Amino acid sequence: MKSRIKISAAACAAVICTLHAEESATTPPVEVPAQAPTEAPAEAEAPAPEENMPETPADVAAVPADAEKTESGLAFKVLTPGKGEKKPAASDEVTVHYSGWTTDGKLFDSSVQRGKPATFGLGQVIKGWTEGLQLMVEGEKRRFWIPAELAYGENPGGGRPGGMLVFDVELLSIKEAPKVPADAEKSPSGVAYKIVTPATGEGHPGDDDMATFHFSLKTMDGQPVQDTRTQPTPPTVAVSKLPPAMQEAVKAMGPGEKRQVWLPEPQAPGGFLEAEFELISFKPAPPPPPTPEDVAAVPEGAEKSKSGLAWKVLTPAPEGAAKPKATDTVKVHYSGWTTDGKLFDSSVQRGEPTQFPLNGVIGGWTEGVQLMGVGEKRRFWIPADLAYGDDPNSGRPTGMLVFEIELLEIVPSP
Repeated sequence: MKSRIKISAAACAAVICTLHAEESATTPPVEVPAQAPTEAPAEAEAPAPEENMPETPADVAAVPADAEKTESGLAFKVLTPGKGEKKPAASDEVTVHYSGWTTDGKLFDSSVQRGKPATFGLGQVIKGWTEGLQLMVEGEKRRFWIPAELAYGENPGGGRPGGMLVFDVELLSIKEAPKVPADAEKSPSGVAYKIVTPATGEGHPGDDDMATFHFSLKTMDGQPVQDTRTQPTPPTVAVSKLPPAMQEAVKAMGPGEKRQVWLPEPQAPGGFLEAEFELISFKPAPPPPPTPEDVAAVPEGAEKSKSGLAWKVLTPAPEGAAKPKATDTVKVHYSGWTTDGKLFDSSVQRGEPTQFPLNGVIGGWTEGVQLMGVGEKRRFWIPADLAYGDDPNSGRPTGMLVFEIELLEIVPSP
């Protein structure tokens, strides 16, 4: 059902880990593919038998007078009563048969036509589906009139249908999501946790501190999302840069402590991401680097490549200094600003350089650092198409970005 799913389980890291979305970890901006709608199963692409073609409802053009309606504007009719009293929660997984039409009677998607039911997390779909299916019981069939604001909007683009959508949905089965353990403790805000290993050091990090820690993330059904132990070094992050739930967890821990934490995330299977934190150390954050005076726009005198990347050499490399290739791993110090002067990431402020494979970062970094010799420092103006684009919903800094980069070392291959 590729036209209605909003986010895949594999994309959950981008929802919670603004550690990487804001690039607060000890890696520079890594190029991550944009989140795409979850695709229907492969068999859905096979030609559908004509005899399975669902009939277009006679009342598809507008909400009929006898339809029920919720406060959100979702309208519905019960076509076939169900059995029992069990209804799905937003975090549950459901299996359904469905067909969807635009108000002009065009069928745009149908598991009935394909002859294969669909299974998905109820928190991963358009709002009209999440709300509507929670009203149903197994075996029930309903017709929904879903207004644009609970679907894809009026002009969604990307091949999705716009305006009000009409769905016939039959709820075949419900699979309850894994639950947070009943014996987990709760923080004042409701974040659940268990202490795995008590702290061995004194004190707790505060808002003005830099915390060094390892963490791993997985969905409630066990799908791995992220694990910092795969990185060369654990991330060191300004506590104030962490998402609120992660801030709360880290600020409650002492050095050496490990905690299992359940972070609320409605769009993840089970409604949570299960995290394990290990606080290694913390220290006061050093002052931020000064904002360059020419951060707002590419200045006159800056050099520019054909791609649009612009730069100035701040400290030249020594004569004969080696330059990295795209396949090399490099160690750098860097700071990054948006054009309004906001510092969004800085290894300088963390007081620790970072290293990364040069072909694993945004295009502006891959191109620009290859121009540098070891010991050189440059300021780069990276256009949006060589950074994260102009999408304000990505969680990452958008538009043109300005970086100061000092190339410290080309890391020898192991």
